[in-house]
Amino acid sequence: MKSYPNRSKGFTLIELIVVIVILGIMAAIAGPKFVDLQKEARVSVMNGVEGAVRSTATLVYSKSLIEGEESTAEASAPSVIVQGATVLTDFGYPTAGTSGDPVTDGLLAAMELQGDVTAASDGGVVTFTFTGFSGCTVTYTEAASAGAAPAVANNANTTNC
Repeated sequence: MKSYPNRSKGFTLIELIVVIVILGIMAAIAGPKFVDLQKEARVSVMNGVEGAVRSTATLVYSKSLIEGEESTAEASAPSVIVQGATVLTDFGYPTAGTSGDPVTDGLLAAMELQGDVTAASDGGVVTFTFTGFSGCTVTYTEAASAGAAPAVANNANTTNC
């Protein structure tokens, strides 16, 4: 058996090119999937906001039931205390914010909204928007009458987020 003492051990140029091509193909496949995950993450955040809005409205309504103010309209300024904050109610559910600022007296007084979601109140409706994506929203519309629940609409999907 012959021995080749000067022969080096390592990869050939062809083997290295094949590995680089395989890594390139894998990157081309994984890249778009990562971008789609960002959209899905924004939609998931907005689904969480929707759940928080529904839970907060239910909690405030429960406290209104206990205090006997579930059928009182906003005009007489009924309110409940939630987490140390005074929340104005309309037929037992939180208002959208009578002062135009929902943080001070309405729905958001009972919520702790943080992160990339902003809220704005206008005419009995609070709109939660994912920052930078105007179509990625959840809306809360005040209860219209005694016994009627507020409307919560989630417009977030992978098309507009």
